[in-house]
Amino acid sequence: MTEFFSMFGYSFMQRALIAGIAVSLCAALLGVSLVLRRYAMIGDGLSHVAFGAVSVATALHLSPLWVAVPVVMLTAVLLLSARENNHTRGDASVAMLSTASLAIGVLAMAGKNTDVYSYMFGSILAVRAEEMWLCLLLGAAVLVFFLLFRDRILSLTFDEGFARATGQRIGGIRLALAIFTAVTIVLGMRLMGTLLISALVLFPAMSAMQICRRFGSVLCAAGIISVLCFIAGLCISYQFDLAPGATVVAANLTVYTILRLVRR
Repeated sequence: MTEFFSMFGYSFMQRALIAGIAVSLCAALLGVSLVLRRYAMIGDGLSHVAFGAVSVATALHLSPLWVAVPVVMLTAVLLLSARENNHTRGDASVAMLSTASLAIGVLAMAGKNTDVYSYMFGSILAVRAEEMWLCLLLGAAVLVFFLLFRDRILSLTFDEGFARATGQRIGGIRLALAIFTAVTIVLGMRLMGTLLISALVLFPAMSAMQICRRFGSVLCAAGIISVLCFIAGLCISYQFDLAPGATVVAANLTVYTILRLVRR
């Protein structure tokens, strides 16, 4: 038991824990709205766009974070706009951007002495102090956003047309959701990797929906499930020398499976 708690005596474990909890909470809250609006795959598409932006920035010796964030923000806004355009299939846009960005990222990395594995599957134990503070800032911003604008987010999630008809200003809410999602994906990619970050958006929301019916309850349950699964995955990965990102996803999958069986 002493060894179990002593793992958090290391500074890199402390940074990983704090950053992971903040990103997990953000992804879960945002994931509820995205899943209910049938935008769950946007998280996967944005993670591939982030990988392409990071790869190009690395190849050009630029700061990966400051290049990826604005690129993914712009992409998120465009994707959400595409979903509302009757002449554009949003799922096709996500699929094309995902594959194209992944290909660009791989080509940009060609011949470079760069560990592509860490980008694809994350390097949660290598989180730097500034990245941890950014994650904390993002977590606080998302939490305050949902506390202040929960009713408008609810209207946007379930019936955007009715919200507009009743005079609610939801354009800014939609833009804020896109921006928060983009930043969460970019920061979370450092922790979970390109291929796994979308799981933090999808699984907690789906798990919460198995046991809750009210929007507020689903938000609370998703946040709690996401944070607990992250902590469990991080501890198990440390104890058994497993990949942290994959272990966190496995923990989320286990909880979802159990709750699904309980519901039945």
